[in-house]
Amino acid sequence: MYEGCRTVVGCAVGVTEEFKDRLPLTLLYSGVMVIGLPANLLTLFLNWMQVRRKNVLAVYLWGLSLCDLTYLGTLPVWADYVSRGHIWQWSSFACKVTGFIFFTNMYISIFLLCCISYDRYTAVVHSLEVRGLRHRRHAVLVLVVIVFVVAIVHSPVFIMKEGAAEGLKRCFEPSQSSAMVAGFNYARFTFGFLLPLVLLVFTNQRVLASVQRSTGLGGEQKRRVRLLVVAVVLLFLVCFTPYHLILLARAISFHLDSGDCEFMYTPYTISLGLATVNSAVNPILYVLASKNIRKDLWQGLAQLCGQENAGVPSSSSQNQVQQSIKS
Repeated sequence: MYEGCRTVVGCAVGVTEEFKDRLPLTLLYSGVMVIGLPANLLTLFLNWMQVRRKNVLAVYLWGLSLCDLTYLGTLPVWADYVSRGHIWQWSSFACKVTGFIFFTNMYISIFLLCCISYDRYTAVVHSLEVRGLRHRRHAVLVLVVIVFVVAIVHSPVFIMKEGAAEGLKRCFEPSQSSAMVAGFNYARFTFGFLLPLVLLVFTNQRVLASVQRSTGLGGEQKRRVRLLVVAVVLLFLVCFTPYHLILLARAISFHLDSGDCEFMYTPYTISLGLATVNSAVNPILYVLASKNIRKDLWQGLAQLCGQENAGVPSSSSQNQVQQSIKS
């Protein structure tokens, strides 16, 4: 929310703390934007092609790409905000709208990651039981429900009180806490991080175990699945653990009435920046790692090359390209 306060549970945040993260965060937000925007635009189109073919998993992947694009749309504003030394130049309503979009899409993204992992888990581990039960319309319904629920949960941001101190404007930064904010932080840690993490670890571990037992897959295929599983869980931990641990610490410090919390300011802002990295890596890890998506990408490139060269590549050249994409 729009904050003018410089305190966290009654303790002042040092002035020097505000400027330690200016350059790193500005560069981080800019880098994520440069990488994430074209990657998500590409995967949004590629996933839409799969959705039209009634691919269930592609519905979640398409939603994730759209969510990440919306999320990335707020980064220029945050980069400008950080570069000005955390001084908000626009209206209170603009802060609330930007923050609402930023945090809502963060948690929509997290829940969609859970959907993707669970869908893969059912398709691999319980393939016989779910045969004929996975439908595109069910995935669309789940996607709509997730967006609606997360938006409703975050809607109170528009009615939260504003604060002002020393004439400075803050936007979604550590400020004077309250029982409501502490409770909201507990809920975000539990339902927005801990439970999704448990689900991700469980489903990916079961997928890995099932693949390792399979006799129909070669050693190289199993190795790739193992790397993908580790990368999925590791990315989630790196991007979202610091931010949610700080949320938990802030909630606990409110109940302990601790006054020694100046150390939280810079870690909080940096952890928020780390969370944005997820939106730049998702297209590579979840979408471009898909065999069907890579096939569509190659076909699109082949068509472009065919138009430029006024011909169609031979089957041998196609095989070479496919092999290079798979590697």
